[in-house]
Amino acid sequence: MHGTPALGPDEPFPYANPDAPKGGILTLGVQGTFNSLNSFIIQGGWTSARGMRERQFGNNIFESLLVRSYAEPFSLYGLLAHKVRMPHNREWIEFELNPQARFSDGSPVTVDDVIFSLEIIEEKGRPPYRNWYAQIKEKIVTAPNRLKLVFENGDNRELPLLIALAPVFSKKHTDAENFDKSTLTPPVASGPYIFKTIEPGRLVVYEKNPDYWAKDLPVKAGFDNFDEIRVEYYRDETTLQESFKKGLIDVLKFGDPVRWATGFDFPAAENGDVIKLEIPRGIPAPTQGIAFNTRREQFSDRKTRKALRMLFDFEWVNRNLYYGLYKRTAGYWDNSELSSIGRSASAREQELLAPFPGSVDPDVMDGTWRPADADGSGRDRKVLRSALKEFSNAGFALKDRKLIHTESGEQLSFEILSKNEDEEKLALAYIRTLGLLGIDARVRSVDPSQFEDRRTRRDFDMVFNTWTASLSPGAEQYGRWSSQAADAEGSFNFVGAKEPAIDALIDEIVAARSREDFIDAVRAFDRVLISGAYSVPLYHLPDYWAAHWKRISPPDHHSLYGDELDTWWSTSIN
Repeated sequence: MHGTPALGPDEPFPYANPDAPKGGILTLGVQGTFNSLNSFIIQGGWTSARGMRERQFGNNIFESLLVRSYAEPFSLYGLLAHKVRMPHNREWIEFELNPQARFSDGSPVTVDDVIFSLEIIEEKGRPPYRNWYAQIKEKIVTAPNRLKLVFENGDNRELPLLIALAPVFSKKHTDAENFDKSTLTPPVASGPYIFKTIEPGRLVVYEKNPDYWAKDLPVKAGFDNFDEIRVEYYRDETTLQESFKKGLIDVLKFGDPVRWATGFDFPAAENGDVIKLEIPRGIPAPTQGIAFNTRREQFSDRKTRKALRMLFDFEWVNRNLYYGLYKRTAGYWDNSELSSIGRSASAREQELLAPFPGSVDPDVMDGTWRPADADGSGRDRKVLRSALKEFSNAGFALKDRKLIHTESGEQLSFEILSKNEDEEKLALAYIRTLGLLGIDARVRSVDPSQFEDRRTRRDFDMVFNTWTASLSPGAEQYGRWSSQAADAEGSFNFVGAKEPAIDALIDEIVAARSREDFIDAVRAFDRVLISGAYSVPLYHLPDYWAAHWKRISPPDHHSLYGDELDTWWSTSIN
């Protein structure tokens, strides 16, 4: 994206072990369910089987023209395509397919397959994929194994890289007519694994393809080491944790400090058969928050959202619920040079924000803003008074111990949607503080599939959400924050943000030609999101946490993003 790739053409990725032994079985566990094998569409896309094409559980089924290195902010290397041409202005990109590339049935990956894949997702895929691929103006076959893609212009400098990461389907084996419908028919793809077992909602088993075409490529050295990968589904987190303790699951990632601090008092952990793994965070912390649905009348005023944001007592929650192990989240790129927190706006940032007066609060502009710092009592009078003043600015007043809007005469009332016990517990702690100011807040707990359905349909007042972050934010921000995505079915703009400053700054981010301009654009964007008060910011972990049984092993070096399970191996293989 900026600069040059770190690796030469024959170098393996630095977070993989090229000498890792091959063989064995990896068993993973996940809370939730699945009812589809197509993650690229709206219907069933949120509840598709894990591990088909994702960083967390492995890219086992689908592949793309190029593959990303997670040791760099945004560099791609050859996979289905082994040669690439692109001009400096990035108005087009040309791929030459690797002549060895094959689907699992042995048929070659062709230019027709690539064109079909781009067009079927543009027509029937889920945002943001279809929005990206719609920007391709021409598809020109320049040779039997070469495809040139011409874009509307070169303004979106990230677009060629996003196109290079598009999943490639077999045209022959894909039901184009019903592509936008959920399906449990195993796809024919080019990845290192094929489906062995599919039990909807319970289990999916991936089996190593012995004829996998790319096993000798440098970008695959040290990857795909297990003969079989099992992903088992559990209804709740407690059952998942107990299964790990019993040895039914090989490795488990942890996001709950309570379980991390207290969940290793079983014999296998005490005698060293289970190992705790802490990996320093190399990318911005994800932003966890309780998101406001600004489409709802009670959250349409930014002043109301800012007041509600103040009433989360992080110190009390962290000390009483999480052993003090969390760090408070402030912005959307904490723990990185992209964050605006603690930094005054540069001259370039001020220039970018000048056309949008009022979009950034003064204390956010000068870098002094921080989330409300309560004293940990759960009823800090100083914070309560400040919040009440902000509510007054939004037209609310306390009357008979109820926070009433002075014009409508209605009490401020809303529901917080949660999907598990941990979220419910956190919501209840927040609600206790809200009640001190006469706010009628309730928590509604639903199962994960209902949660995703209601979130997708925008059927919520407030909802728990995590915005993942990277060192290379770009076009994916359109799907999360743009005005166009606010009303698009299936988009990630859950909060309904419609802000001209947001739209303009995303344009600046994707068009940035230097790292310096890119950083200024992201920081300005961060300031607008913070000032918009689209969520109650929660907290983040200082490191990546995972635990595993000794029968499997990770490499000595990890990526910027933590553990990459498709680089692990079985220690029982000679």
